[in-house]
Amino acid sequence: MFFIKEIPESERPRERLCKYGPSKLSNVELLAILLQTGTKTYSVIELSKKLLYKLDSLSSFNDITMAELTSIEGIGIAKASSVIAALELSRRVFDQMIEKRPQIGSAKDIYERFKTTLDKLDQEHFYTVYLDTKNQIIAEKLIYIGTLNQSVIHPREIFRHAVKVSAYGVIFVHNHPSGDTTPSQADIKATHQLEMSGSIMGIQIIDHIIIGKKECYSIKENQKYHF
Repeated sequence: MFFIKEIPESERPRERLCKYGPSKLSNVELLAILLQTGTKTYSVIELSKKLLYKLDSLSSFNDITMAELTSIEGIGIAKASSVIAALELSRRVFDQMIEKRPQIGSAKDIYERFKTTLDKLDQEHFYTVYLDTKNQIIAEKLIYIGTLNQSVIHPREIFRHAVKVSAYGVIFVHNHPSGDTTPSQADIKATHQLEMSGSIMGIQIIDHIIIGKKECYSIKENQKYHF
């Protein structure tokens, strides 16, 4: 057994949090900060490990109760309360973030969102917008800068991120610096390639929208370019 005071001060969880930020801390270190202190038997680090080993995964924290926490040796009401309160606060933050996610109902919504970013650029920029089942935006990612070609748009990068953020569907967005939103053959071929990859991955391709000068073009809404 060792105690937190035996760890060099610069390597203690709280000091590491202040120096490097929370993303650099392990699950054990983050939990140790919540628990604050150990017991006569366990250091706070050992107590954190003991709690984590009791769980199948981090997601098990979603369902853990006060009674389950206090049944673990070394965790009393005070420590259990800190953990339960932190979990509830994180749930509320997450719920509020979901409520504020912009919802996409049409190509116009995408145009309004991207027009100031894209309509004055002198190079093509290709973005992917990742959506949940309610067509709310989860994330946006710049994939490529340059003339669009199916050989340079890599499905693996697009759909790897889709899996990472648990996206239901994606919308592709890119600009035409000329201002003419008519899709090129390269646009259509790239869209077809991505649609086939999305079908394999089980991720819906909702649309591909081209942004020009004060207008946009939806490939989905124009049936002659159906994919």
